[in-house]
Amino acid sequence: MSPERSGDGAHPVGTVVAVVGPTAAGKSALSIALAHALDGEVVNADSMQLYRGMDVGTAKLTCAEREGVPHHLLDIWDVTEPASVAEYQRLARAAVDDILSRGRVPLLVGGSGLYVRAVLERFEFPGTDPALRERLERELAEVGPAPLHARLRAADPTAAEGILPGNGRRIVRALEVIELTGAPFTAALPEPTPYYPSVQLGVDLDTGLLDERIALRVDRMWADGLVTEVRELVGRGLPEGRTASRALGYQQVLRLLDGELTEGQAHDETVRATRRFVRRQRSWFRRDPRIRWLDSAAPDLIEAALRLVPATAR
Repeated sequence: MSPERSGDGAHPVGTVVAVVGPTAAGKSALSIALAHALDGEVVNADSMQLYRGMDVGTAKLTCAEREGVPHHLLDIWDVTEPASVAEYQRLARAAVDDILSRGRVPLLVGGSGLYVRAVLERFEFPGTDPALRERLERELAEVGPAPLHARLRAADPTAAEGILPGNGRRIVRALEVIELTGAPFTAALPEPTPYYPSVQLGVDLDTGLLDERIALRVDRMWADGLVTEVRELVGRGLPEGRTASRALGYQQVLRLLDGELTEGQAHDETVRATRRFVRRQRSWFRRDPRIRWLDSAAPDLIEAALRLVPATAR
């Protein structure tokens, strides 16, 4: 028998359970527990875990740590491939539809807010103009991302807040949309209209505890061989990767390998940059009233999360 489909016929019927929140807050651990409880499978929504070979620095779960839970959309791009939210949307929805068609629960897990929205909402991406894009990318190559980020901040402070100052590719895209549409980049994002029925669980910690966890996580990455991992990825084109080379930890180690930082400086800057990034993630997710927040340190975290999952997803 064919699976029941949504009213518009676009996809199989079923609820997506999203697990979102800042880096190092405990999303992965909760997702594994929920997958076991709900007969679920994980669809990755961490933009940097899409890259092959970027394992240590993205805290990608090992096969053993996945505890037999199927994971989708890990290791799909080479480090030279620029990220594409539109392509991710296509691949993620195909994975979600496949999971739903088999009667299982899709768990969309990650801290990349735009990627989560692209899957869960009716989300069409503004067009592009090759000549305009080429001009902006040439300017980026000539002057670096800082002046372009300052221009974006003046034109659309909300967009600038959500884009790291060093993320030249996303800055260029935001400026391109602003010039094409004559409106702020954030105005080009649609009002949220669900594509799938979903429940969004936000996982967070007290700021002091999360800062400690970030420091320990970076310590562990260094101990697990982040520098060696980056050195190997250099041979696979990491410095030329416009997206992958800007990942937290990776950009700092690249500067270490170039002699711009000592190892201690690269480590400490990774901690500081991750904490800054966490503040931006919180700002993005906390604006969404649909997210139901959970304390990652609560002893009944799993039970509290399951109480928020509708019966239709069980």
